[in-house]
Amino acid sequence: MSSARGFVIAAPRSGSGKTLLTLGLLAALRRAGRTVAPAKTGPDYIDPVFHGYAAGRDAINLDPWAMKPAQIAALAHQQATGADLLLIEGVMGLYDAAADGAGSTADLAETLGLPVILVVDADRQSQSVAPLIAGFAQWRKGVRIAGIVLNRVASARHERMLATAVSGTGIRLLGAIPRRTDLVIPERHLGLVLPGEMAGFDAFLDIAAQTMADFIDLDALDALALPLAGTVETRSVLPPLGQHIAIAKDAAFAFLYSHLLEGWRGAGAQLSFFSPLADEAPSSDADAVFLPGGYPELHGPALANAARFRQGLHAARDRQALIYGECGGFMALCEALVDKTGASHAMAGLLPTVTRIDRPKRVLGYRRLVHDSPLPWSPGLNGHEFHYSSARQSGLPPLFEALDAEGIRQMPMGALLGRVMGSYAHVIAAA
Repeated sequence: MSSARGFVIAAPRSGSGKTLLTLGLLAALRRAGRTVAPAKTGPDYIDPVFHGYAAGRDAINLDPWAMKPAQIAALAHQQATGADLLLIEGVMGLYDAAADGAGSTADLAETLGLPVILVVDADRQSQSVAPLIAGFAQWRKGVRIAGIVLNRVASARHERMLATAVSGTGIRLLGAIPRRTDLVIPERHLGLVLPGEMAGFDAFLDIAAQTMADFIDLDALDALALPLAGTVETRSVLPPLGQHIAIAKDAAFAFLYSHLLEGWRGAGAQLSFFSPLADEAPSSDADAVFLPGGYPELHGPALANAARFRQGLHAARDRQALIYGECGGFMALCEALVDKTGASHAMAGLLPTVTRIDRPKRVLGYRRLVHDSPLPWSPGLNGHEFHYSSARQSGLPPLFEALDAEGIRQMPMGALLGRVMGSYAHVIAAA
């Protein structure tokens, strides 16, 4: 079992500064010689990439809706191994959850027995932060708000007024971050590029790290961290797709959950990676091919011209390898992809379906999935759906029957043809 301690960064609502604080603290603590293991609450793929860049250590997802408490505890302990601290960024507001009321940042903090550092946006308020903080602190027994960080503080006078108000709550004020235009996170371009390739990100990280060191009591923050609850469980919850899994990985296929990859490695599977955008084919001796989610719609011409990639997928199908695609990966397995301009781009053609970017609003939410397919996973799965595209009905059997978080039946998802299959669902864990 790891001996690391940790805490959770949360807020009353989205937009309060959780990500700013998380990235700044990861960078500041790293520069101070601390080894900090980062994690993100929920199914987000993008923030963990930035967490890992700031920490110099890969981040993981901890999803209290999709994962069982034992799996969350095991992943948290494994992530914290060799680290001084486990720092977890929350999602939305502290008590915000899925439609069924489960899966909040508070649920995660309680499961792991970790204290919460609450980031409060102080813009356009002063003494009113006190009842807000007190309400959040008293709302749920078992969730301990151990410290407060105030964000977007306008002046020294504003800070004094806020500090006096916070003192009445009995909760430690760890620091007040001033309102500054250079503390705005640069546009993250939907995660299509690594942070090091983004103009301005390194400069932002330098400023954020120095700001945290200047305005937050890092020693007091460290003292609030508590040991992780729960025990380590080493078994893989979702078995490997095969003994040798070839995995697409590049800017078009970037949505990979690290806990799945590590679980597959731990179960003895060999993982190899290839880039469809570089026209690379999956390994010829792989018995499974995984095309994860991403943004193939932004790379239609390159994928349409990737002949070796396409031929490699057909060869994998012909040797009876299992071929599985999620969201963007599912789109790449289909006949064609129609982008936002109406241009059609030929895809792999393994599933007789056309996908198109035509939805004015995104499809977003947790899904309970049931399948009867060659996937070597339990019949019941938990996953997430997030896309702007739609798929034409193919006439093939769907891969998944689906319910949303409230148990409301959704349209059947995806398509299944022999050992080739895919859908818009991102599978997270066994149900």
